[in-house]
Parts: sequence; structure tokens; C-alpha cells
Amino acid sequence: MLNLDLHSHSTFSDGTLTPGELVARAAQRGVAVLALTDHDDTGGLEAARAAAAEHHIRLIDGVEISVTWRGQTVHVVGLGIDPSDAALQAGLAATRGGRADRAEKIIAALEALGITGSREGAQQHASNPELIGRTHFARFLVKQGVVKDIKTAFKRFLGGGQPCFVPHQWATLGAAISWINGSGGAAVLAHPGRYPLDTAQMRELLAEFRDLGGAAIEVVSSSHRPHHYAAFAAHARQFGLAASAGSDFHSPQESYHDLGGLPALPSGCVPVWEKFSH
Repeated sequence: MLNLDLHSHSTFSDGTLTPGELVARAAQRGVAVLALTDHDDTGGLEAARAAAAEHHIRLIDGVEISVTWRGQTVHVVGLGIDPSDAALQAGLAATRGGRADRAEKIIAALEALGITGSREGAQQHASNPELIGRTHFARFLVKQGVVKDIKTAFKRFLGGGQPCFVPHQWATLGAAISWINGSGGAAVLAHPGRYPLDTAQMRELLAEFRDLGGAAIEVVSSSHRPHHYAAFAAHARQFGLAASAGSDFHSPQESYHDLGGLPALPSGCVPVWEKFSH
């Protein structure tokens, strides 16, 4: 089976490897097709494309867009996008602006708890000053010894309901899908098992996603465990959606699945990568 990974991050968002390093690691670990899907930014694609040519693997141009759906943050991956598309870039620029506003509120919340230096600390972990996100603050908290790891930083400070969680209105689901589709890409609902939705809410999200022009859902993801694979494969079939697989790789130290280590899709799925196989 072709070794694919259709969800990964570089230093252009909250990954720790440069685009070139990411591609080199993917090639070393046997990945044949890699999508770079940085959060709300396509700036790393050019360097990744050059590295992919050098390492003889196929790169799919991608992005991961932050979306607010019924008050809940969800992520939509765009695969096979045209990064030069004007409407896509305008939408991503607006979304990045929202991240800057949120970062300032997180800094204030940390300072209210007596945790100082977070602006400079987060910036040390962020190569892209337009994309300072919660993971950068989490890494700062780990480095300061406030928490032992990234997961604990979210559990105690940065996750939903915690003292430094800042709710934010991201792009609408319809807008994100239209930017992706308008640029020639395929919209994929990222790691659906991560969202705190009950069965009825998940069905409503998938139906709306499909009706707005969504193409696929991630069935295999580092946020999913084996029982999720079968459940979301069934959802994909029921809603007429293709299936995707991605490690959501951020760092060799932080990611549950390394590049190249994904299990196969469950039988009966229609792989989204068939759209890119010609």
C-alpha cells in the first residue's frame, strides 16, 4: 500500500521542523505522498515543494483552516489547493489576524495568574510571528517548568474551560470550504474524534459539512484510537464522504503518530487521495 500522510505541520505554524526538515523526515520514514497543512498559512509550501523534489516524494499543497461551528472550534484541511488563489489567501490572512488578537488575551490571562514572560517565551517557539498559537504557549509553560508536558498545559491552562482558554470566532464552515473548493482543493474535516460532540451533533456537523461541499473526513488520525477508525469509516460511508489519513505531525517529541507510521484505512472506505492519483 502507498505510504501517505495527508496532515502535517512545519515551523510556518506550530510544528518544530522546517518545511525542508519535515519533508526529509517523511522521506526517511518511507512516506511517498505528503501534504503540508500548516494552520491558516501556506508560506511553507514553496520550500516543501523544493525538498520533495530533492527527496523524490510527492507533495500535496495543503492548509488547515480554523473554523467556528456552533461555538465549537473545528478544523478543516484543504488538500490540493492552489496557494496563489486570491480569495483563499484573503481568508487565511483574516484568520491569522484573529490569532494575534487571541494571543494577546492569552498573555493577559497568564499574567493574571502570575506567569510572566509568555509573549517572549511563546515567540521563541514560533518561527511565524503571525501564527502564535496555543501550542507555542504550551511549549513555553513546559520550558518554564510550570507543567511537565504539552498535554498538561492544555489540561490545566489552555484547553476549553481552563483559566487561559480564550474563545474566538474563527471562519465559518461555509467560508472555509468555499475558499478550499474555490482554489481547486478538497475540503477534509480534520480529526473529528477530537471534538466534544455527541452522536446527534456529530451527525449534524457531517451533514452540514457535506451539504456545503466538503469532500472527506479524517478516519485515521493521531487524535483517533482504533475504535474511532471503524466509527468514522461508517460515518464517511453514511454521508457519502471520502476518507483521509494524516498523522497531524508537529514534532518528533510531541506527536502520537510519527510520519510514515499510520495504519491502513478500514476496508470499504473511498480514499480521498484517489482525487490526486492521476
